[in-house]
Amino acid sequence: MIERRPLATLLSHLVLMLGVLIVAFPVYLTFVASTQSAQQIAQAHPVSLMPGTHALETYQRALFGGKNEFGSQTPAAAPMMLTSLISALIISLGKIAISLLSAFAIVYFRFPLRGLVFWMIFVTLMLPVEVRIGPTYEVVSTLGMLNTYAGLTVPLIASATATFLFRQFFLTVPDELVEAARIDGAGPLRFFKDVLLPLSSTSIAALFVIQFIYGWNQYLWPLLVTTDESMYPVVMGIKRLVAGEAYTEWNVVMATAMLAMLPPAIVVIVMQKWFVKGLVDSEK
Repeated sequence: MIERRPLATLLSHLVLMLGVLIVAFPVYLTFVASTQSAQQIAQAHPVSLMPGTHALETYQRALFGGKNEFGSQTPAAAPMMLTSLISALIISLGKIAISLLSAFAIVYFRFPLRGLVFWMIFVTLMLPVEVRIGPTYEVVSTLGMLNTYAGLTVPLIASATATFLFRQFFLTVPDELVEAARIDGAGPLRFFKDVLLPLSSTSIAALFVIQFIYGWNQYLWPLLVTTDESMYPVVMGIKRLVAGEAYTEWNVVMATAMLAMLPPAIVVIVMQKWFVKGLVDSEK
């Protein structure tokens, strides 16, 4: 029997609506600012909440660049978004591939100090990025990987968290599947490809979403390893738009911020079903 509590239901819906408004209002304000001219934003006190009529030209400037009224060049967001997209894909797919293979080796292969190897990987979770960023930069610089996609992505590919999650899932796979695959003559890689990967599909999807957003939003590491503007990701581009000129075109900044939000939002929306299932599936 389901109890009906209208007051509790109404209260919960009001709380949810308030939460949505709190989260959505800054995004809406960013969109509104991106449709106005720089003069309108500078002169409006308070800022108007109604969309303006300069959306097309503002987003065109944000995507492809151009000169403002003072003759300064506005950086184009399109190449920076491409750099962010390539980096995010390499980081997310690389993390998943390495974590799958690491977890597979730790769970299904017998070798000396196997437990110690796993805990050595797990302990890296306790080391914040700031602790290891100096030595990592030194290695990348020595190898000549500055201003390259390899320098942007390779140091960020390893993931102890993903390795731990895949290990925990592999431990729940019944031993009967392993024995059946062995009887059928399947080797380790065949078992990995035909059995473990299909079973891990929802976990892979969930981790892909998380790691894609992580790779897309990288700022500190690209700030260190890139000096060539052609290798700047879009997050650095937004900072450059704000701090690079004495006169800030906030409409272009807001348009670039809206464009930067689109790819992660699209990934979440498209993969929402698999993302939720990968996190809450009862069989995992």
